[in-house]
Amino acid sequence: MRTIFGLLLLVLGLFKYAFAQEGFCSAPSESKSKPLYWKVDNPTLSPIHLQDLPGFTRSVYKSNHALISPESHVYGPLPDWINTLGTYLISPEMGSHFVMYLAKLKENSKSGLPLPGVERFIFVLQGAVTLTNATGVSQLLKVDSYAYFPPNFEHSIECDAPATIVLIERRYSPLPNHIPEPLVGSTDKQPLLETPVFIALNMHYQIFELRKLIPTSLAYDFNIHIMDFQPGEFLNVKEVHYNQHGLLLLEGQGIYRLGDSWYPVQAGDVIWMAPFVPQWYAALGKTRTRYLIYKDANRSPL
Repeated sequence: MRTIFGLLLLVLGLFKYAFAQEGFCSAPSESKSKPLYWKVDNPTLSPIHLQDLPGFTRSVYKSNHALISPESHVYGPLPDWINTLGTYLISPEMGSHFVMYLAKLKENSKSGLPLPGVERFIFVLQGAVTLTNATGVSQLLKVDSYAYFPPNFEHSIECDAPATIVLIERRYSPLPNHIPEPLVGSTDKQPLLETPVFIALNMHYQIFELRKLIPTSLAYDFNIHIMDFQPGEFLNVKEVHYNQHGLLLLEGQGIYRLGDSWYPVQAGDVIWMAPFVPQWYAALGKTRTRYLIYKDANRSPL
């Protein structure tokens, strides 16, 4: 009897959050006064919304993919960082050959360096950080800005006020006569690239918008894409390929297919996709979807 009563409470709780004004399915309009990417750290299904559903999480780990949702994040100190807490969301323990993690920098914080031979990409989600290289040259990065550091490149990331960044690191795969250079940029400065279209009533419509944040030259062994989908738009290909992916949903919500599973996803979710796992995405809700996605490139799988 107690088991049946507990299951009833769980079902009622799920219905409560599915149909509440701020529930996952309601796709509430985001206030224009909110900062960009505010939902990455304030998802609809945050821990406070799940306090009446003990043990519930949307996080899933399988042999060829993983979905890590914000209510399951575990933060701890990052080695050699000062006044910073981090949570590793993708790592080789899963089967990946790269790491993706969030770093929450507090007041008067400072980064550590990657391991020898490891390259680093950072993207600012909240606040602002100052980058300084070995020669003392500094640059301020605000939300939607990013930087790439080749392996063994001396640098520091500092801030006087709280900030949140996402980092991607991997052991660099060199090619003779090709040397990557450090980069600093922002999403809005990158051009929209040509993407597939569909034709309706003799009109051509883009399926999604695509920006690449890292040059496509052979010096770089991965790229970072920013992809935008309006509600109802979807990937034109059910992808199956040898490249690995690491994805952070920055805005919006939708449905992601990974292998034989279909997952509702929203801002703040992280996805790892192993080689050759079938993958597909469709945007739902009332606002655009934007995600940042890692993809290894320019190297033979041998």
